Amino acid sequence: MRLAPTVLSIALSTVLLLTSPTTAVKHDNFKTCDQSGFCKRNRAYADAVNAAESSWSSPYAVDESSINFQDGVLTANVWKALPGDEYVARLPLKISVATDGVARVQIDEERRQKGDVTLRHDSKARKERYNEAGEWALVANDVMKLHKDAKMVKLKGGVRLEYGFSDTQLLVQHKPFKVTLLRAGDPVVVLNGKGFMNVEHWREKKELAEGEEKKEEEDESTWWDETFGGNTDSKPRGPEAVAMDITFPGHGIVYGIPEHASSLSLKETRGGEGNYKDPYRLYNADVFEYEVDSPMTLYGAIPFMQALKKHSTVGVFWLNAAETWIDIVKNRKTGDGAKADTETHWISESGVLDVFLLPGPSANFLHQQYGALTGWTALPAEFSLGYHQCRWNYISSDDVKEVDRMMDKFDIPYDVIWLDIEYTDDKKYFTWDPLTFKDPVGMQNQLDARKRKLVAIIDPHIKNVAGYNISSQMNDKGLAVKDKHGEKSYEGWCWPGSSNWIDCFSPEARKWWKTLFTFKNFPGSTENLHIWNDMNEPSVFNGPETTMPKDNLHHDNWEHRDVHNLNGMTLHNATYEALLERSGPGNERRAFVLTRSFFAGSQRTTAMWTGDNLADWSHLAAAFPMILNQGIAGMPFAGADVGGFFGNPGKELITRWYQSGAFYPFFRAHAHIDAKRREPYLIDEPYRSIIRSAIRLRYSLLPMWYTAFHRASVEGTPIIRPLSMQWPGDEDSFEIDDQFFLGDSGLLVKPVVTEGATDVKMYLGDDEVYYDYLDPEYAVFRGKGWHKMEAPLEKTPILVRGGHMVLRRDRHRRSTGLMKHDPYTLVVALNTEGVAGGVVYIDDGETFDNKKGDYIYRAFTLKTVEGEMKSVNIHTGPNDGAAYAEKTKDLRIEKVIVLGVPDAWLEKKVVSVAVGAETWTAEVSATKGGKGKPNFVVIRDPKLPVSKDWNLRFGETSESHGEL
Repeated sequence: MRLAPTVLSIALSTVLLLTSPTTAVKHDNFKTCDQSGFCKRNRAYADAVNAAESSWSSPYAVDESSINFQDGVLTANVWKALPGDEYVARLPLKISVATDGVARVQIDEERRQKGDVTLRHDSKARKERYNEAGEWALVANDVMKLHKDAKMVKLKGGVRLEYGFSDTQLLVQHKPFKVTLLRAGDPVVVLNGKGFMNVEHWREKKELAEGEEKKEEEDESTWWDETFGGNTDSKPRGPEAVAMDITFPGHGIVYGIPEHASSLSLKETRGGEGNYKDPYRLYNADVFEYEVDSPMTLYGAIPFMQALKKHSTVGVFWLNAAETWIDIVKNRKTGDGAKADTETHWISESGVLDVFLLPGPSANFLHQQYGALTGWTALPAEFSLGYHQCRWNYISSDDVKEVDRMMDKFDIPYDVIWLDIEYTDDKKYFTWDPLTFKDPVGMQNQLDARKRKLVAIIDPHIKNVAGYNISSQMNDKGLAVKDKHGEKSYEGWCWPGSSNWIDCFSPEARKWWKTLFTFKNFPGSTENLHIWNDMNEPSVFNGPETTMPKDNLHHDNWEHRDVHNLNGMTLHNATYEALLERSGPGNERRAFVLTRSFFAGSQRTTAMWTGDNLADWSHLAAAFPMILNQGIAGMPFAGADVGGFFGNPGKELITRWYQSGAFYPFFRAHAHIDAKRREPYLIDEPYRSIIRSAIRLRYSLLPMWYTAFHRASVEGTPIIRPLSMQWPGDEDSFEIDDQFFLGDSGLLVKPVVTEGATDVKMYLGDDEVYYDYLDPEYAVFRGKGWHKMEAPLEKTPILVRGGHMVLRRDRHRRSTGLMKHDPYTLVVALNTEGVAGGVVYIDDGETFDNKKGDYIYRAFTLKTVEGEMKSVNIHTGPNDGAAYAEKTKDLRIEKVIVLGVPDAWLEKKVVSVAVGAETWTAEVSATKGGKGKPNFVVIRDPKLPVSKDWNLRFGETSESHGEL
């Protein structure tokens, strides 16, 4: 840091010392459930309910006379009663059912809705419960396609809603209030089945008169002002938590609710061997050197969970942006064929109760249902799928240029180089250090010569200093987050020292923020510059839990407690829109934005990474479960800092990390300012060559990565997929989270994440044939269960499943932009029936012309019994794609490799190719298999056009598939 030795810098140095990355995470900086009043209250409530057992009755009941059902929407009133009292609170209920089977249950509080409450401390905060999370998380508030022909059947003590597909029904029990989602007659999700529902109604704080003694009634110790870490939360609205138990009958595995450094299959949280003692927490926070295998909160929050059993996947989306805790308990049954119920308990500090029930019944349906609500990941610019080189910090434009030159000298491909905060003029964003970055445009022009990009960091904290125009504008216009009094900009401490924070909940603030990215207002920026939004939880060094006080006020006087988990999303959305607009209408290019903080719906505009990890084997192993859960929760463009952010990895660790990182959807190396330089070319041989091979492997497979991202952008399907998606009937695979499938390619990957390992155990969940993708002889593995694969340091264990095709590019280039016109290699892995198929999606990777139909989308098939391989057009509008097909007519497949061919095909020396009326032949070389090796053939330069239909015939047909 280059701060003058002033009182300001001394104070900041003290703060930084307290957060110095010299030890593991400081647990005392972050709350446990017992230290979070509303979590403690509701956990105790659940304990009391469980202790009462059958004598307990939930105090919530539907007023039957208030029920109305029309056009797929049920409205009614739920009354809350307390022991010995009449009904004390009226809670408006709304249940909506959609044509895809999704149901939405919303519960508010009438008294707060009407503003019939008094706030403490003369607070200017809103009186209502926060109900605007959907405006940010959902594609639209009316996103659900209501099932207007749904029927309501009155039952004794309740009603049944019949709607959707797959015989979806919803049972609503009146007293006590309970909602059950049924699929084909079986309950799959139950709300309030255990009676933990709790909507903390408004109550006035009664001050004791002088000499008056407090009556021993409810424990009010956590209801009002609450102090933690030297900060007191004024809580002007008093206790206002919402909670609900959600049970998944028969579903014993749950995934999701990122972000946590935990396993893919979420653990129980009520203690016991191997379990957690605290609930999973969702409260976006800057956690230095986070620990692995923990339910502790991290940087982002997506309150979406899916539950699994054999051939069944269901989900819930808890739409609430406040601090949230989630308990998980497995109720294991006894008896033949009995399955565990998963019982969860969701607790949020404020807001309305708003829950979506997603019926599945499969993971693919579930991802589509969730994506229809919150949107799908944006189809990224193709360069962003390449390798990113980053550290804190490249110290000058000459440093950047030298790294660029050295990567070329050592023939290591990369697409993006990154700048952390030191590029700015004294931590003032939208500026460049005048001494070290004198010519940012010249620097970017050098990168552009190799089709490379620059990413620069811009955070939400704005340096609070006289003479800084952006600070003056923001504060003069009233666009910063306000303190709890709502009268002045909140001041806290971050990298620049004294800072204020942009309030992107404000439409005017977002409008202003976008102007800052124009080339005029951000001198030195070019089309080549993309943006990194870090520290946007927000991180506040001197704030409670290293973030902003909950009683700060945002636009429209919503308290920060209501919107905390949305804060980062508002910033990265505004940044993304700014990058789209900076070139003017009609010139838009796909923008790349990276965020650390996120919420449901963030996938529409940004990628994420897992934050400040450590150069440690445990963090390498933790990354894949974290990334898999991001994909499960609809945000698949995810990665982890390759090499670890804190510390200095050994040569084996960094080598294995590059091999793993090559299979992160977002592939970036990053390091702390105190870490030794570790660009790949600085690493000794043979490690450098192995790392280069791992990066080249990533680039060769970019056609498959891009195709997987395309499907994610239209169907919500994860990029790297848990085994349960491939084998939904194999429950033995559901908890495996160190191997995964890459899109629809059939590639099954298990990177080595254990020190000293030279082999791995790969699990196969079916009896299909699998080929060793990196073995020159394509060794075969077959049979359900565990298989040993050799994994010396230079190898990543990868199998390709029979029945799939992999389209790749084998020519080594310096960046993705230099690969655009390169030919392809098609690897065909025949299954046990002698059949294979695959798809590929191609567009220009830069513009939005694909929305006009400018793309290639093709399917390849091969059936040995017919002796023919085909390419057919699956473009959704074939005529719309004709112009682009003509533009790309020279793209070709220069090699076809077919694994597992029949013995008869080994005699073939040529194959015939037909494209329309034209025909020609191509040469074939064959390799005989045996002893665990397959027959395979290589077709040299068949000149197969990528953008046209073609047939490739192997001549004589055969029923024999040969020895595998």
